[in-house]
Amino acid sequence: MQLSTLDWSLILGFFALSILIGVLAARKAGKGYAEFFLSGRTMPWWLLGFSMVATTFSADTPNLVTDIVRKNGVSGNWQWWAFLLTGMLTVFVYAKLWRRSGVDTDLEFYELRYSGKAAAFLRGFRAIYLGVFFNIMIMATVSLAAIKIGGVMLNLTPMETILIASIVTVIYSSMGGLTGVIWTDFFQFIIAMVGVIGAAYVVLNLPEVGGLSTMLEHPNVSDKLNVLPDFNDMNLLVPFLIMPLAIQWWSVWYPGAEPGGGGYIAQRMLSAKNENHAIGATLFFNFVHYALRPWPWIIVALASLIVFPDFDSLKQAFPHIPGDKINDDLAYPAMLTFLPSGLLGLVVASLIAAYMSTVSTHLNWGSSYVVNDFYKRFLKPEASDKELVNVGRISTVVLMALSALLALALTNALQAFNILLQIGAGTGLIFILRWFWWRINAWSEIAAMIISFVVALVFEFGFPEIPSHIKLISGVGITTVGWLAVTFLTQPTAHATLLNFYKLIKPHPSGWQAVIEPAVTSGELQQDEVTPGKLPLELLCMIAGCFLVYGSLFGIGFWLYGELGKAAIGTAVAAVAGYILIKSWSQVKGRD
Repeated sequence: MQLSTLDWSLILGFFALSILIGVLAARKAGKGYAEFFLSGRTMPWWLLGFSMVATTFSADTPNLVTDIVRKNGVSGNWQWWAFLLTGMLTVFVYAKLWRRSGVDTDLEFYELRYSGKAAAFLRGFRAIYLGVFFNIMIMATVSLAAIKIGGVMLNLTPMETILIASIVTVIYSSMGGLTGVIWTDFFQFIIAMVGVIGAAYVVLNLPEVGGLSTMLEHPNVSDKLNVLPDFNDMNLLVPFLIMPLAIQWWSVWYPGAEPGGGGYIAQRMLSAKNENHAIGATLFFNFVHYALRPWPWIIVALASLIVFPDFDSLKQAFPHIPGDKINDDLAYPAMLTFLPSGLLGLVVASLIAAYMSTVSTHLNWGSSYVVNDFYKRFLKPEASDKELVNVGRISTVVLMALSALLALALTNALQAFNILLQIGAGTGLIFILRWFWWRINAWSEIAAMIISFVVALVFEFGFPEIPSHIKLISGVGITTVGWLAVTFLTQPTAHATLLNFYKLIKPHPSGWQAVIEPAVTSGELQQDEVTPGKLPLELLCMIAGCFLVYGSLFGIGFWLYGELGKAAIGTAVAAVAGYILIKSWSQVKGRD
């Protein structure tokens, strides 16, 4: 496959735009920590929403969706569609709480909520555990996708792809800070969506595919179309629907879908103008991420089952790709080789954009942990703002280099996805409850983190033959029992810390009575400072939000399938849910 002059012009123009944004944002970003990592807390909801969506649209995402569809059909996507529940919980319950906390990173929360050396240890350890270890794993999976795209579409070796893809990203990420990342995300997302929609249109009209209706009737595709697993086949129903909806969404920590918010999603909420902008940003993100974006990827994945029905067909088409990189996720970039000049360059630029938007966010987010929660907190508390920015820029480069090395050892995106789910199994419930239940302490989180990690290693290397969903359910059960036991066996957080947290955050009081009652009795807390909150209404809005998104997602799918009755039902469900949210908005919105 040869890229034309027009293709290369589009790609180089995109690189130039990204670097230009980094240069323009560099001066402001260099003023201090708050500017470099939080954009001065002045970001509007729409820009933050675009940034969140762009970050989760990584180069490995269409590859992952293709891997899932080819192996398990469209319904296999419930493995990540189920995370909408925690996304909507973040929108209506946690977004305003995060913005209200005023912390610089979500790890700083630990010393706001907990007390003593255990809280300090937890903050410092997770700065390295998440900011370095987990972060590198995520960036490596994204870089793996870049390797496959570069090999298929540009005939590059893995090392060449990594070097080219990472250099520009490091330049604008280290120069422009979060402001540079967010503005670049905005343009990158637009380019990426135009690219994937254009690719889906061209792929559908390939002679081998023959259009949408012909594709849907093809024997390689027709049994992959169901949006729900076969209810008569428990081997599919349990891992792909019941387990994600009943357990996975609230129990598993996964970057971008953390129960209770966290990571780079929390970073975006903390950089918002106010609580309302934090809510608006996360609502926009969840709607676009789950309802609007999946179908162009799914269409290409389904078409690939006709053009490249098995691994042998992929090997024959791309003999230069290393054997250990041949998997179902390779089918997505393989289909893009059929694109015409011009659109090909745009799609390559869109995939580069998807890669860069995700990696740049993870670089800035991970670096914020290293700087704020490790270097400044434990190594050099007196460090100047200029020094902190310089440390942030250095750590950005180091994180990129380490993730690139790991990417060369991975083989497919779904493999890494399952590993990350297992490592975080059982920790999610803590992140949901710690805002609303006073008894959770730092040792609860330390225990959950250690137990889930050990269980993941035991399952991965000791019992690799056990199905992934059994490993996940077992990990959740073992970890949850473990951290609950530790919670009641250890001393609670200091009363003064708990009281200060309650006064600042104003969570629903039902789980804080053990703190509120003695504080009111002693005069530390006035009765009028105890507010009932709106948690029941917020949970209702969460449910309505899920119906809005799922109704839209499946409505779009059924319109594409030509199943007009089901499409109308999905659209009606979305409309009713949207009306409920509009009527409830004035009561659940945050502070201006």
